[in-house]
Amino acid sequence: MNWSVFEGLLSGVNRYSTAFGRIWLSLVFIFRLLVYVVAAERVWSDDHKDFDCNTRQPGCTNVCYDHFFPISHIRLWALQLILVTCPSLLVIMHVAYRQAKALQHRAERGDSYRSRFPNPGKKRGGLWWTYLFSLIVKAGVDMVFLYIFYHIYRNYTLPRLVKCQLPPCPNIVDCFISRPTEKTIFTLFMVVTTCICIVLSLVEAAYLIGKRCRERLQAGTGESHCHSHDCAESASTGGQVFHGVGYKAPTASIPSASIPTTSIPTASIPTTSIPTASIPTTSIPTTLPEQEKTPS
Repeated sequence: MNWSVFEGLLSGVNRYSTAFGRIWLSLVFIFRLLVYVVAAERVWSDDHKDFDCNTRQPGCTNVCYDHFFPISHIRLWALQLILVTCPSLLVIMHVAYRQAKALQHRAERGDSYRSRFPNPGKKRGGLWWTYLFSLIVKAGVDMVFLYIFYHIYRNYTLPRLVKCQLPPCPNIVDCFISRPTEKTIFTLFMVVTTCICIVLSLVEAAYLIGKRCRERLQAGTGESHCHSHDCAESASTGGQVFHGVGYKAPTASIPSASIPTTSIPTASIPTTSIPTASIPTTSIPTTLPEQEKTPS
């Protein structure tokens, strides 16, 4: 396996994912893929060889093993990991398609080309639907494999002893499974991590839908505010101006017509001075004449 290619795929998935998607990717890579490669594959390596039955009848052991283990845990987990990571590759392919189309249009139209998506990794338009579809597919794949495991291995546990009476076995024979406790622990571990991944995928899908609905509501509120503002402006101009939805203000300056002003001559009003009448003033003596002394 080329780990450099695998690392590039992981970095691409991590780049275009949300916080929930990054947690999901960490769980898949650390707790499922590495556990599968390092530990689980060795535990099930001797699965068929150490399946013993208390009979020497030719073919009885093989028939009983095929009945109780129609598909190996290892191969079923490998198929599950492949199918659960493929939807994430769809997102990377969609982003690569956007980038290729942008480069093609830029080469045809020159530097004046403006892309609809300046950031190709931004989840807008078709990429949003692709990402949401990938989340639903990932959760659905994990649910299907959980049902398959439960249908094949009841309660996700492996018994120590199984009884088989299928032909060509002569009678009811006892068969023993190697490492049943260790295999049960690994099975439960993989089941728990799968359930956590399902919850993360559903939470991320709900987060994307809620975020899109909130953006739509905010956009609708902004448009209604703009429409009401336009109506107020048209009413203030006496209803003579109407701005449509796609109205843009003119960029060219409109020359203002100069209105000739005429100076009105002002008539000079002659002012007449009103003569003031002089009022004669009489001086009033301040000292009264002394009265003559009367003889005593």
